[in-house]
Amino acid sequence: MLNYKCSFFIVVALLVAQNTLGLSPVILIPGDGGSQLEAKLNKTNVVHYICGKTSDDYYNIWLNLELLVPLVIDCWVDNLRLEYDNVTRTTSNSPGVDIRVPGWGNPEPVEWLDPSHASTGAYFNTIGDSLVKMGYVRNVSLRGAPYDFRKAPNENGEFFVKLKTLVEETYIMNNKSAVTLLVHSMGGSMGLHFLRLQTQAWKDQYIRRMISLSTPWGGAMKALKVFAIGDDLGSRMLSESTLRAEQVTCPSLAWLLPSPYFWKPSEVLVQTDKFNYTINDLQKLFTDMEVPNAWEMRKDTEKFSRDFSAPGVELHCLYGYNVSTVEKLVYKPGAWLDGRPTLVPGDGDGTVNLRSLSACERWKTWRTNSRPLHAVPLPGAEHLQILHDQRVLAYLATVLAQP
Repeated sequence: MLNYKCSFFIVVALLVAQNTLGLSPVILIPGDGGSQLEAKLNKTNVVHYICGKTSDDYYNIWLNLELLVPLVIDCWVDNLRLEYDNVTRTTSNSPGVDIRVPGWGNPEPVEWLDPSHASTGAYFNTIGDSLVKMGYVRNVSLRGAPYDFRKAPNENGEFFVKLKTLVEETYIMNNKSAVTLLVHSMGGSMGLHFLRLQTQAWKDQYIRRMISLSTPWGGAMKALKVFAIGDDLGSRMLSESTLRAEQVTCPSLAWLLPSPYFWKPSEVLVQTDKFNYTINDLQKLFTDMEVPNAWEMRKDTEKFSRDFSAPGVELHCLYGYNVSTVEKLVYKPGAWLDGRPTLVPGDGDGTVNLRSLSACERWKTWRTNSRPLHAVPLPGAEHLQILHDQRVLAYLATVLAQP
């Protein structure tokens, strides 16, 4: 009974301490690949004899480095891939696989993608530790909003409903202090869509600001590169083409394709000796690449990219530049969308093109945007490493110290 009383008074003390600090509580919204995922298996068929058909319970599938090794990776790809139905316009998990997102409201699953806290799975952890030093308390004034990053807004409706409840709950828990949304990469696009779903009166009451890190406001050429050849996730052990089999099944990848707002119709995105593809030729490109579902998913998600209205809250838009970023794919003569193209570089943060990262600055001149907007370009800030950048940590400390 004594332990229970001690625990209770510790929790109360933490809550009271937080309420007296006057800090805006923070909710972390991660980007593509920025949430833990768990899987449970009950499969009839597997792609390799070493692949398990069943599991007694849910296990960590992302990020689990033990699964991202040769041969075993084939099992991982088959378990994490999605199947697209062009009649219902929705995706489903691989047959016999159930995927869930653990830890709703808890910052842990977005601070560490690997539950073992291996350094390779570090995500929002540096920012989380920095905020705790400021006086933030995990699960009280520092919350997390993980989601199934394989899917786009059209299939994440439940997430937006839960996020609204989480904001309101966090507001109440912190002495009715308006909430700061701290978002990274695709999490910024998710946060923007979430804010567009709310009334201005609701945003004025519950949202203090949104702080955006590396958001691809207008998409990215890297998404097209992944559809073409895949991405090895920075590992020399993994094949781009092997991972591509899972990556191209994700509607979120189609959502992240370049936006017609920021890529001109005359601009060649993919160059071959037979045809030069622009943003108006994506249907032909995906047909020629033999990934027709990519075009269907693009149609499903395009409406979210075409709405470029301002978020209606104070926005701090931090992004990197002066990092080599793919701008165009060029195939050698005789190579018809097979093999590895030359990746023509441009400016950006290594993942997202500068024109997309800096798109938030357009809202500065819009009459419809009556909320403060602060754009903070950071030379050399790489897309993922920006989460651990000392300049960002210092900026967050300054902004979040403001009432």
